[in-house]
Amino acid sequence: MSQSDDSHDDKPSLMERISAFLVREPEDRDQLREMLHGASVRQLIDADALAMIEGVLSVSELTVREIMIPRAQMDCVSIDDSPAEFIPLVLETNHSRFPVIGENKDDVIGILLAKELLKYYSDPEAFVLRDTLRPAVFVPESKRLNVLLRDFRANRNHIAIVVDEYGGVSGLVTIEDVLEQIVGDIEDEYDFDESEDNIIAEGNGRFRVKAQTEVEDFNAHFGVKLDDDEIDTVGGAVLRAFGRLPKRGETVTIDGLRFRVVRADSRRVQLLNVERIAAPAPPAARDDDDDDKASC
Repeated sequence: MSQSDDSHDDKPSLMERISAFLVREPEDRDQLREMLHGASVRQLIDADALAMIEGVLSVSELTVREIMIPRAQMDCVSIDDSPAEFIPLVLETNHSRFPVIGENKDDVIGILLAKELLKYYSDPEAFVLRDTLRPAVFVPESKRLNVLLRDFRANRNHIAIVVDEYGGVSGLVTIEDVLEQIVGDIEDEYDFDESEDNIIAEGNGRFRVKAQTEVEDFNAHFGVKLDDDEIDTVGGAVLRAFGRLPKRGETVTIDGLRFRVVRADSRRVQLLNVERIAAPAPPAARDDDDDDKASC
């Protein structure tokens, strides 16, 4: 045997180190989590890996009901609308897929992919909305997320309509919603970069505002007086106004400004759309002559 073989002392792989730590088989999930945290303390795995493993464990315990976008917050396209009527919604929300409905949200006809609208711009006269729709997939509220994720992967599907026990539509869920339970929030091209300003003008009097923006900076920019005695950020002001953690699409008015939640997860608000509400017109000045006539 060569000297190089005798001195072979490569460091054990990550999985080998984890396996060595988990020699004692855990009896339940709580013990497993405790051992994983111990492995993190001993630097066998880093914090990001621990968070992902815990996310994987939670996916098998959560149901669609717990992460779905509620019915009231679904952005839908009506089958009776023309492209000119629903394209502004597509541009405002930046979603890639939209449920297309008939008379109401219980009547989901299919799913519109935003990229299909390229056909409209290519040949508006030949565009027929119904012909571009993909079949809608329906799942029960009680479906486990790990099973849903497996179905998404097998069927190459990215969105499902959630129905309750009576068959009514109660919301929708996307593959991104499921993956975020594992890896945390997934940012897209419409999210803020950390290096960008906290407040960015979008035009038409609208602004995108990071929820972490300090109240003092927000007040200076918009010329308002949000109370900063007990809160430090705009997200805190929105949470206080709602009295709970709001979901994407919900709106609230504070000091003449309308706040719409653009992005939020199960723990915090992240991104807001802010626009100023037009102040009511002042009452017309009273004519002294009219007052004299009225008193006669």
